[in-house]
Amino acid sequence: MNILCIGGGPAGLYFALLMQRQNPAHRVTVLERNRAGDTFGWGVVLSDQTLGNLQAADAASAACIGEQFHHWDDIEVFFKGRSLRSGGHGFCGIGRKQLLDILRTRCSALGVQLVFETEVRDDQDAARQYAADLVIACDGLNSRVRQRYAETFRPDVDLRACRFVWLGTRKRFDAFTFAFERTAHGWFQAHAYQFDGETSTFIVETPEAVWQAHGLDRMAQEDGIAFCERLFAHYLDGEKLMSNAAHLRGSAIWIRFPRVVCARWVHRLALDGRSVPMVLMGDAAHTAHFSIGSGTKLALEDAIDLAGAIATEPTLDAALAAFEARRSVEVLKIQNAARNSTEWFENVARYSGLPMEQFMYSLLTRSQRIGHENLRLRDARWLGDHERWLAGGTQARLPMLLPLTVRGLTLKNRILVSPMATYSAVDGVPQDFHLVHLGARALGGAAMVVVEMTSPTPEGRITPGCPGLWNAAQQQAFARIVDFVHASSSAAIGLQLGHSGPKGSTQRGWDAVDAPLPAGNWPLLAASAVAYGPDNQVPQAMTRADMDALRDAFVAATGRAAAAGFDWLELHCAHGYLLSSFITPLTNLRSDAYGGPLENRLRYPLEVFTAMRAVWPAERPMSVRISAHDWVPGGHTGDDAVAVARAFQAAGCDVIDVSSGQTTRAAKPVYGRMYQTPFADRIRQEVGIRTIAVGAITDGDQANGIIAAGRADLCAVARPHLADPAWTLHEAARLQAAPQPDWPLPYLAGRDQLLRELARQRAATDEPEKL
Repeated sequence: MNILCIGGGPAGLYFALLMQRQNPAHRVTVLERNRAGDTFGWGVVLSDQTLGNLQAADAASAACIGEQFHHWDDIEVFFKGRSLRSGGHGFCGIGRKQLLDILRTRCSALGVQLVFETEVRDDQDAARQYAADLVIACDGLNSRVRQRYAETFRPDVDLRACRFVWLGTRKRFDAFTFAFERTAHGWFQAHAYQFDGETSTFIVETPEAVWQAHGLDRMAQEDGIAFCERLFAHYLDGEKLMSNAAHLRGSAIWIRFPRVVCARWVHRLALDGRSVPMVLMGDAAHTAHFSIGSGTKLALEDAIDLAGAIATEPTLDAALAAFEARRSVEVLKIQNAARNSTEWFENVARYSGLPMEQFMYSLLTRSQRIGHENLRLRDARWLGDHERWLAGGTQARLPMLLPLTVRGLTLKNRILVSPMATYSAVDGVPQDFHLVHLGARALGGAAMVVVEMTSPTPEGRITPGCPGLWNAAQQQAFARIVDFVHASSSAAIGLQLGHSGPKGSTQRGWDAVDAPLPAGNWPLLAASAVAYGPDNQVPQAMTRADMDALRDAFVAATGRAAAAGFDWLELHCAHGYLLSSFITPLTNLRSDAYGGPLENRLRYPLEVFTAMRAVWPAERPMSVRISAHDWVPGGHTGDDAVAVARAFQAAGCDVIDVSSGQTTRAAKPVYGRMYQTPFADRIRQEVGIRTIAVGAITDGDQANGIIAAGRADLCAVARPHLADPAWTLHEAARLQAAPQPDWPLPYLAGRDQLLRELARQRAATDEPEKL
């Protein structure tokens, strides 16, 4: 093939050399607008894993790269006059110029044609000139090719909230260093690492508002650099900061990071009767924030993947399809992690109230890719010190096993069995099923089991199979369950009260989710006459009389819950149910005192909560579940969630149970492991209230990380507890923790037998993770 690479950065050069090496008969050309020796970056960072990928793809260039790398294992964090260091992280730094020189030399040796000082203003003319059969558009962040064929590539460019400047220094840092400095206007942070024998990269970053408040937007380039030198003088040991961006003027060296996502990566050029594929690669196709050091990694691995696909697939079309399908998913994983990392650095002020120990742990795990046990693998001593610190200086314990006291209730650990609809009540009365379901999980090691959403009225049920608490029979049935949990386990038991609102009168979950009953539907209430979906009935907008009656029903149910002996009460204000329908602007269209601004939309939910709190025993905790984000344009965002949490805190709420979405069928959540935890994290840090993290928490390692970082105080685990009632016990044993002495195991000889049995099974199988 005739292959044309537009852009001589890492992606273009590495793809060129791989394809020329793969088949010397290819004619591969790289067009680069700059001179051969030009580069405008400092050092780049690659992980040990990426080095292994380079070795497998082309051992010759990998050996040259390896000779130039500066390797380090430690990360050191400076914050509020203290520093902590953790090891075992395994990174390598190399100068961008050295990397490009190595790739250029290797390209030349293999016969790749390198053409410098050539600005490609028309990609189609270039493709014709070189008779290209394949065009690789690796023309960088501001790709002309991507812009020209935007209808195909459908790029989404998000300019992030911080300004940063990429500098260098002769100060040689012996660890990857994060330094945080507070000014009168806010926080600055430096990301520093050595990449050769005498030079380090030094990136300075700060939120846009802080940058402007210091006048950096109006400073000459040299004045802005001098400002950074003064601010971080403590870490530079007298060395200067250097810029290699002399071609830029004034504050143009400070940029906002653009997160680039493209829906498609391949476009077809119609050239003189031929269909020529144009493929995006590297920064032209995607970007990942520098705080996880993945831009160059992604570019190189794009090249490896496409070259491998061309070598193994039967046709070029098949190779391109496989490349786009595979890489788009892999890149999305990195970009999701990078988004978490980006937002952490954009909101350093949010975490500035954390103690140094937790601040560092939060920083190290900010992307949610690094787990608690992975940190133990990297640096067991440091993690052990952190676990001892969390435990108050006593013996180290897994964070998920630490006790927590809320009002007069002490929970033995941080794991809750989340309320899960089971559709098994009869006329609102819980059955023997509920006794077995909740009782088994109470025996399984969790600190508390929480009963599924229970309605204070018959019409407030989601389905005919959902429980209620509007009469004595229901109270008596719940008291039986509560008594069993208290008598047979050391777990607490909570009740979630809520009214289904516009999502009521539907079929059981295993029949048709959120679909109306085939017959016998009851009338619905909501904030406004807005149906949950096109097949759902339109609810009646609540009158003041309706509000009074329902408030009183919630209060009566609260009294029954207290009499039944529940330890904890939660009010459900999420997921599009009745109280949620007041809070979100997507479903509250009222023009009276209960609609319009958020303060008004919160008025009725707060009225209900306040009335419930007044009759709920003062020594027992109350929580509120909220939807922190609607995942729909024009709906609730994280900013609104903070305001909602503050309002409930002022009303006497002890804990915010932080979920998201489900307020409308139009919601499009960005799913992923622990995807809702960042909302709990933000509310906990900014409001100063305890939070419960929920959603896609699937193992004890994730729970340990959430608690250890201070992202939430409790973790509510749902589906894993359905599959395994003793999930908490099993996770504790799997993570080699000593089970708490008061954990009852009446269905086994005891905890020692459980541990011995698990050890035996591990020894007998090659796939212990499947246990």
